[in-house]
Amino acid sequence: MIVRKNVGRASPFLLVLLAFGFFIGTYNLCILVMHKSGRSISDDSNDPIISRPDGLSVEGSRKFHVALTATDAPYSKWQCRIMYYWYKKMKEMPGSDMGGFTRVLHSGSPDNLMDEIPTMIVDPLPDGLDRGYIVLNRPWAFVQWLEKAVIEEEYILMAEPYHHEKILS
Repeated sequence: MIVRKNVGRASPFLLVLLAFGFFIGTYNLCILVMHKSGRSISDDSNDPIISRPDGLSVEGSRKFHVALTATDAPYSKWQCRIMYYWYKKMKEMPGSDMGGFTRVLHSGSPDNLMDEIPTMIVDPLPDGLDRGYIVLNRPWAFVQWLEKAVIEEEYILMAEPYHHEKILS
């Protein structure tokens, strides 16, 4: 008598092959439907999420408010200074849509950049809530900022001040 150990079990290769085939089939079906309807993939005019709502733009108003999260660590301060410098350069360019700028400081206390960069102080996560993943302070900082801030621009550009140096030899 022959006993098979793998009866009723599919090989991982077969499962991956089926998943990939399903993806290709679904993708091609979507392309076909969009092609038949006369809509291209990059046409966002019918998408209410992506397209710009009518009547929001006020002539002469700035469209983008830049907000970045920061700590009071020296390296973070340096990064914020660099980012704020380039923000000001971009804002001065003709036709710029840059509006306000806010550094969301999630240390809970003021630092020496308060007079140099527009800053709002928010509280860090309470002890233990980050579960060792300290970057959770960033979304928590944005939540607090959005609850308190008055934003005149249409859009918010959420940014991180990380800059990496390239050493030229």
